[in-house]
Amino acid sequence: MSEDTKGATPLQREPAPSAHEAPASAADTSSDDQGPIGALEDLILARLDEDKAQDVVLIDLKGKSPVADALVVASGRSQRHVGAMADHLLRALKEAGYGKCRVEGMPHADWVLIDTGDVIVHLFRPEVRAFYNIEKIWSVETGGHRAAN
Repeated sequence: MSEDTKGATPLQREPAPSAHEAPASAADTSSDDQGPIGALEDLILARLDEDKAQDVVLIDLKGKSPVADALVVASGRSQRHVGAMADHLLRALKEAGYGKCRVEGMPHADWVLIDTGDVIVHLFRPEVRAFYNIEKIWSVETGGHRAAN
């Protein structure tokens, strides 16, 4: 599934170079500006790693969307696993002082969306993730062809 998601970054913290890269002077100060967002991303990725999330993808949306700075997509093995990951993540966010996040989809846990404000987290069952394929929406390539591997 991740072969055709050129804008997605599987569990890597270093941002990929982009065509709209900031000048060198702005890039030197960007780590200070993105500190809280980077810490939030780190917390989310660490929590999902502890909960054995599958196929975790971090998509950088900075400069691409006014809705959020990053999108995290991950899969759980079952409805119970997805629900538990969402519950653990919500508790970790609250304990870390990120306040009350908006949550959708908890009762069924097929697709749980957690909106932290700066980072949006999508937790899926594998079948549901394959059906909606939201990583493709944010991919850089607009062609409908998969990359050959």
